[in-house]
Amino acid sequence: MSKLAFLGLGVMGAPMAGHLARAGHKVTAYNRTAVKTAKWHERMTADGLDVATAATPVEAVADCDVVLACLGNDDDVRSVLLGDGGALAAMKHGATFVDHTTVSPALARELAEAAAKHGLKFVDAPVSGGQAGAENGKLAIMCGGSDEAMAAATPVMEAYAARIVHVGGAGAGQACKAVNQVCIAGVLAGLSEGVRLAQATGVDTDKVLEAISGGAAQSWQMENRWETMVKGEFDFGFAIDWMRKDLAIALGEGKDVGISLPVTALVDQFYAQVQAAGGSRQDTSALIRHLPEVDQ
Repeated sequence: MSKLAFLGLGVMGAPMAGHLARAGHKVTAYNRTAVKTAKWHERMTADGLDVATAATPVEAVADCDVVLACLGNDDDVRSVLLGDGGALAAMKHGATFVDHTTVSPALARELAEAAAKHGLKFVDAPVSGGQAGAENGKLAIMCGGSDEAMAAATPVMEAYAARIVHVGGAGAGQACKAVNQVCIAGVLAGLSEGVRLAQATGVDTDKVLEAISGGAAQSWQMENRWETMVKGEFDFGFAIDWMRKDLAIALGEGKDVGISLPVTALVDQFYAQVQAAGGSRQDTSALIRHLPEVDQ
């Protein structure tokens, strides 16, 4: 088993770090908000796991074979990883860094270059599956990096992955995640309108789900969010704030490569409406809130 560090103990990072400890790795964790670090440590020790915490990223990564991170956005990643006081500079030569944060492909390539200067292997490895996927150890991971870096990272990531795909070189994982979020946004937009149409026609929405979920309309979002969208329940992890951050990355990438994404841009505007109505921390299925409720 490896000596690991995990940077970032949010709704995704905390369970991912826990899976690594349960797999037998020696894990040291760090979070910028110290209270989250303390709570994670308390939960792990209550489960009988021998884990450590660190007060700084530099302290966390000391002498580690693999360092993993799941932070917030591009600026958060830069502040924790780059510069003389950043985690990359403090890692031992030959170690591997895996970034699970969803960031821009450009930043992923920047991190790969910085890692190479420090003699490190690097994988950009954003994830899909949400909070439930992280907690259940069933995430889909899309990876960019060299074959050598993937060989070092894959056995570690298997602790919380249902699927690991090596998409290409540095930045390819983040490009793939942008595609993923564009697809989710479109599905949720259609699902929102479908739910509202079912409600407006007065049919039994449970029966509608039973009928259409076995055909071409079926999707993960339909199977997992139709019923809760009908009930107006939106407390299932991945927040609209984070989705808008991801869609901004996708729209920016589209602009950089000369591709128009009109549906994505429109859905992003719908999400902005839900944010303005107080839904920032509700999960992405709260997109339905941009549509008027139907009297039943």
